[in-house]
Amino acid sequence: MIVPLFFTKTSHINAINEAMMADHLLVIVMQKDAKTDATDLKDLYEIGTAANIKQMVNLPEGGVKILVEGLSRVKIKEQLQEKPCLKAKVEVLKEFQEKNLVMDALVQSVNALFKLSLTLGRPLPEDVMEMIEKIDNPARLADLIAVYLPLKGEEAQEILETFDPLERLKKAFIHLSSEVKNLQVKAKIQEGVAKEMGKGQKEYILRQQMKAIQKELGEEDPHIAEVNDLREKMESTKIPDEILDILKKELERLEKMNPASAEYTVARTYVDYLLSMPWEIASEDNLDINRAEEILNEDHYDLEKIKERILEYLAVRKLKDHMKGPILCFVGPPGTGKTSLGKSIARALGRKFIRISLGGMRDEAEIRGHRRTYVGAMPGRIIQEIRRCGNNNPVFMLDEVDKLGQDFRGDPASALLEVLDPEQNFSFTDHYLDVPFDLSRVMFITTANIIDPIPPALKDRMEVINLEGYTEQEKEKIAFKYLIPKELEENGLTAKQLKFTPKGIVKIINEYTREAGLRNLERNIASICRKVARAITQNKAPRTTIHEKDVTDLLGPRKFYVEIAEDKDRVGVATGLAWTPAGGDIIFVEALKMKGKKELILTGSLGDVMRESAQAALSYV
Repeated sequence: MIVPLFFTKTSHINAINEAMMADHLLVIVMQKDAKTDATDLKDLYEIGTAANIKQMVNLPEGGVKILVEGLSRVKIKEQLQEKPCLKAKVEVLKEFQEKNLVMDALVQSVNALFKLSLTLGRPLPEDVMEMIEKIDNPARLADLIAVYLPLKGEEAQEILETFDPLERLKKAFIHLSSEVKNLQVKAKIQEGVAKEMGKGQKEYILRQQMKAIQKELGEEDPHIAEVNDLREKMESTKIPDEILDILKKELERLEKMNPASAEYTVARTYVDYLLSMPWEIASEDNLDINRAEEILNEDHYDLEKIKERILEYLAVRKLKDHMKGPILCFVGPPGTGKTSLGKSIARALGRKFIRISLGGMRDEAEIRGHRRTYVGAMPGRIIQEIRRCGNNNPVFMLDEVDKLGQDFRGDPASALLEVLDPEQNFSFTDHYLDVPFDLSRVMFITTANIIDPIPPALKDRMEVINLEGYTEQEKEKIAFKYLIPKELEENGLTAKQLKFTPKGIVKIINEYTREAGLRNLERNIASICRKVARAITQNKAPRTTIHEKDVTDLLGPRKFYVEIAEDKDRVGVATGLAWTPAGGDIIFVEALKMKGKKELILTGSLGDVMRESAQAALSYV
């Protein structure tokens, strides 16, 4: 027969993986002490079962579930390997094949007693009784009965080590008789309690008493115990009534399922997700506006528009308890602090921070999830991250929203319309959960480098806030206030060991970086810190103050040159203005007169506007 088994220990999982890569054969042996990890044959019983692995499933909460079919009893003869898993030489034990009148009578008695246990409420899959009635082999009948009895480990091992079919059947009969007596006692207890308890308390009290009695007798069914644990978790968790009704139906369905079926694992994972979602769990907002302003100023320089918007939200939140979270979109060049600003906002509000990158995402199911009918179905990233976070009101950053893709699998940007619409996201329905989840408390922040690629419908749902590039003066202040202290700490230096002069920083900004943000500036400061740290560790005399002349020694020749407009006009040279991702700049346009056929030749990588300007200048001349 096929039974499910669950494993969590590393050595067990290693053995299963090795068996799956080979012939799927495994020897299952009980440990003498279940609390320790078996490292030697002396930790195991001598008799076990050879089994064939039919299916293996990695559980989301960790561990492995396998479906195995028992083949024969085996005896361990000699250890061959200890790590990464135990390997041993085994001997297959032959079964005795004999029948007599005593055996036939005992088979009939066992069948009758087993039917009686079913009438007393013993839970059992429907097809098992039919299987038992068809079995005429006493040894196989004893083994099958033992599987469905709540035996202790030592009792099950005793039956496994009994090779005589008659003796094995007798032991199974004794345990079955004890089980029937226990069921009869439970039935009497339930009748007595039902008369005294009201309808509301009846189910709870009965379950508590049943568990206490089962624990005392050591006969709790693992499958029923698992369902009871899920039911307990459901009763102790704050869940909306409509979700509670769905959970109750799913648990009733789960209770009737065979744990060996593939559908059981799907249903079990679904119930787990419903129970672990933070339906009513929210972190308390920090409504101290002055404290929030301090935190925002500590982490970022300038960015007054964004800071003002967050403080306005806090002010309204202080006056009104239940309000929808804002949908903000930060648009700006790379390195201007969009992502780090999201973390700072979460810290200022006292909320948890979640970030997912949308760059290159092409599948709509990444947002909405897969339907449970698909193999390996999972919820979308939105629901997964909120479940992992454990709160229903985090600061949720959707990074690189301008880089969303689109193909035959759907359009993720269209799926985001519901997520980022305050009028709809209070009942966002993920395909996997198939029940509405309230996203209205979440503060969504999207980021983009440019606004144009974002679809108009999605752009309309967001409050766009532009982050401009930093000027030279702003970069200098940010370097001294944020970047230098950060890099000194990360490289194990102190302010006494290394200092930067303002002229040194300005030289790095103008001659070694050309960007709107701060990333390359930070990299160059980090490079200098590392060189100084190396000099200190090699007992050399390091520079303690970085002057303008020291920058070239440490970072090499300058990489960029600053263009300066000339004081006087020159014939054939005009000064123009240009826009680049790093900010504004000036360019020199040079014209040369030469013999030819009255043609205008333009060189360089020029856009349409520049070409039109050249044509206009020629027309004027």
